[in-house]
Amino acid sequence: MWKGGVRVIVLDENNRILMVKQHHPERDVWMVPGGSIEEGEDSVSAGIREVKEETGLNIEMKGLLWHVEEVSERGQRFVNFHLAKASCIRDDLKLGTDPELDADEQVLREIKFMRKEEVAALGNIYPEWLRYEFWGMLDEGELEYDAFRKRVQYIVKSKGE
Repeated sequence: MWKGGVRVIVLDENNRILMVKQHHPERDVWMVPGGSIEEGEDSVSAGIREVKEETGLNIEMKGLLWHVEEVSERGQRFVNFHLAKASCIRDDLKLGTDPELDADEQVLREIKFMRKEEVAALGNIYPEWLRYEFWGMLDEGELEYDAFRKRVQYIVKSKGE
């Protein structure tokens, strides 16, 4: 059974990306906001919800950048990485919480918009390709394509129903 996740690369007006620091017993890790896709949600809706929960920001989704699949001892998982723009930053940015965790279990420690050089200098980052690959795509103007398509199924009733 596949488990779905979403991560959102949020850019500000200066092309800095929003990073969140999560605390784990073995280390702290910097990553872009995101989390699990809940029952009945698509990854776009999940990404908007997760960014709001973790940072307080309202965002506008721009497109799907990557669909990453993993089949390992942890199971079958995928994560969709979306690109988004923040609608307002100064008044809205605040460290949020994970509603599925109790107060003493919270892992979010810090949020910050970062430039390319700041991201490159981070110790622990997930995923590693955020350190350089994303910035190359941004510099080359390769972020405009949106691969996300939502399949809509129409239910057609017969004349007797």
